[in-house]
Amino acid sequence: MNLKSLFKICLFALLIVACKNDVKEEPTETVETAKTDFSFNVEEFADIKILRYQIPGWDNLSLKEQKLVYYLTEAGLAGRDIMWDQNYRHNLKIRRALENVYTKYSGDKTSDTWKNFTIYLKRVWFSNGIHHHYSNDKIKPDFSREDLRELFKATKTELAEDVFDVIFNDKDAKKVNQAKGVDNVLASAVNFYGPDVTNADVLNFYKDKTSPDPDKPLSYGLNSQLVKEDGVLKERVYHLDGLYGSAIAQIINWLGKAREVAENEEQGHALDLLIKYYMTGDLQTWDDYNVAWTKATKGNIDYINSFIEVYNDPIGYRGSYESIVQINDFDMSKKMAVLSENAQWFEDNSPLMDAHKKDNVVGVTYKVVNVAGEAGDASPSTPIGVNLPNANWIRAAVGSKSVSLGNIIHAYNNAGGSGRLREFANDEEEIQLEEEYGQLADKLHTALHEVIGHASGQLNPGVGETKETLKTYASTLEEGRADLVGLYYLYDSKLQELGLVDDWEKVGKAAFDGYIRNGLMTQLIRLNLGDDVEEAHMRNRQWVSAWAYEKGKADNVIEKITRDGKTYFNINDYEKLHDLFGQLLRETQRIKSEGDYEAVEALVEGYGVKVDQNIHKEVIERNKQFPSPPYSGFVNPVLEPVMDKDGEITAIKITQPKTFAEQMLKYGKIYSHLPDVN
Repeated sequence: MNLKSLFKICLFALLIVACKNDVKEEPTETVETAKTDFSFNVEEFADIKILRYQIPGWDNLSLKEQKLVYYLTEAGLAGRDIMWDQNYRHNLKIRRALENVYTKYSGDKTSDTWKNFTIYLKRVWFSNGIHHHYSNDKIKPDFSREDLRELFKATKTELAEDVFDVIFNDKDAKKVNQAKGVDNVLASAVNFYGPDVTNADVLNFYKDKTSPDPDKPLSYGLNSQLVKEDGVLKERVYHLDGLYGSAIAQIINWLGKAREVAENEEQGHALDLLIKYYMTGDLQTWDDYNVAWTKATKGNIDYINSFIEVYNDPIGYRGSYESIVQINDFDMSKKMAVLSENAQWFEDNSPLMDAHKKDNVVGVTYKVVNVAGEAGDASPSTPIGVNLPNANWIRAAVGSKSVSLGNIIHAYNNAGGSGRLREFANDEEEIQLEEEYGQLADKLHTALHEVIGHASGQLNPGVGETKETLKTYASTLEEGRADLVGLYYLYDSKLQELGLVDDWEKVGKAAFDGYIRNGLMTQLIRLNLGDDVEEAHMRNRQWVSAWAYEKGKADNVIEKITRDGKTYFNINDYEKLHDLFGQLLRETQRIKSEGDYEAVEALVEGYGVKVDQNIHKEVIERNKQFPSPPYSGFVNPVLEPVMDKDGEITAIKITQPKTFAEQMLKYGKIYSHLPDVN
């Protein structure tokens, strides 16, 4: 096998199908890769499939490196309960009550009530709370109040009446509500804000806060809860002596152990700053840490740990707790460095206005990594790609790290395909393009999205951060902008010149076909009939696709076809669609650079929120023939230290949990570091 063929196989298996800055997505259409004896499937329930993943290269690590991975993984798990409490103020009480029932009930476990109870608990485990991990709607149990009361009585389980009622009533129905025309903070159940805090309260609280260096704005609100005490707004900061202090103490303890076995001084320095940040909650230390972490690119091990992504905040201030521990795949990372090395070419040749282009794109690193452990907002529903840090000024001045989670993608691709491609593709040519080039196109799209897209463009002088200027639309605008960068360059001969593809035109066509098919149709399987699109990434895929469809109508660029009562979308002119993507990229960068709120509102509300109900109904009906659940997540491998008689670690072995419940119950017992009410 020649190197080029090997490179393509690696890309096929290891790059990403979608991203988050980070995002939890899995493909709606998959083509299986090489078979193995390892069982990737654990179980299925409701709309969820639970998978497991391997850790390639574990035995090639030194004992010191294995210790580092173990300590970092334990640090991540130590903060697990923080995510539960952040998601909803009653989550910990409800979870512990439900787990008590699950472990102590000795009655009839063949009854429908028990089966429905266990499914509900598993759904709650999967979502880190009682709201669906993707739709944000409260999960509805398929058992009655009376059924649950009987289970509580049989197991002597107690739960306050108002909290018990929340499981069944319409209160706090939406974890994150980004609908237009409502007070998004007040209408969201997420526990970043007190129950009586409003949008205006938040904006007024932060409008007068100024950073010591205006060119390096601090991430105000990232690591705190905003509440009212006697009518006065107050931040409850997450740190050792503040909110979540008991869990943070455990995180610090494990990070301290990791610091002792750091691979190099740069990595050790970053860990020192992260520990300091957890101790103080100081946002300047957070920025100092991110600069040090971004520069620490040597070694086999890397990690993500803290309050990072703001997707769970309806107005984009507050970070959710997450942790991912990574082992570098140096061979694949070296091959993909070609994108990083050519980042300036992509910036110079983009359709952006000259004023919005960076003169010097710096520090974009792209690596394929293998996950060793995840926690918080990264588990069980995991990102499959990450680009950090999020601060625009650090990206511009220092750079960023982009990674794809190779073993996660490998698990998806070997857990079974969905068979949806032939149902929703327009013709045999489209099917053949997808089967031959689709996965490669998707992976390259995400690589371009992460490495080039998020690093591209710049704000106009004096324009504030996007969370301030674009507000609730900031996340979807940024993800759509990065998507458009990827789409624009996928249909470019430069990819073939760089040796990344053999036929750039066919790869580009497959990418365009798949994006339009997903954006206008197949992603709708994740919505309940009648719902608007609310999740940021689903919105961006729809507004990009719907805008291109509408703007290309005069030239019939994308044709809507009805055949045998079924709808299809067929691209008639890929060159013109490429040009349309370029026009939209130019406009989205202008919106971001200028902070044009009216324009982003018109774009997202006009194209990204409302769903064609006839098509949605049709898609749901056509999808019923495919039993595969639309959402997937993972149990984590268990890292078990082997000790000698003196208590020293001599080895760390890996085992796999047999069931989802086994791991969730173990986590609830070992890593329960917070009280019911925080």
